[in-house]
Amino acid sequence: MAPVRKTTHSRKTARKSARRATSKRWSQRVTGESDALDLKRGVFKLTSAKKIPDSLKRSAEHSSRRKAGAYRSALSMLTFYINRAGKTLPKTQRDRLERAKGELKRAFGRE
Repeated sequence: MAPVRKTTHSRKTARKSARRATSKRWSQRVTGESDALDLKRGVFKLTSAKKIPDSLKRSAEHSSRRKAGAYRSALSMLTFYINRAGKTLPKTQRDRLERAKGELKRAFGRE
C-alpha cells in the first residue's frame, strides 16, 4: 500500500484568500491609481446631487492624469462607482448619484 500523502490544504487556502482579497479591492485600486482622475476623497459620499458633479468637474479639469476629455473622464468615474457598488449601494445614494449624472451634463453644457 502506498503511503498517504498529506495535502497542502493550508497553502491552497492561503493562496485563495490572498487572491480573493486583491480581487475584491481591484475597484478601489482603480479609483486611486488609474489614469482616469485625481479625485477628492469622499466625493461620492457627498449628500448633495449638485456638489458631486461640481467636485468631479473640478477634479477632471485640474487632473493631469486623465486620458480623455474632462466630461468623459468625470462621467466614466461616476458610472464606474455606481456600477461597482452594485446592489450594496443604498437606493437613496443611488438616486442621488443618478441625479448627479444629469447635473454633470448641465455643468459641462452637454444638455
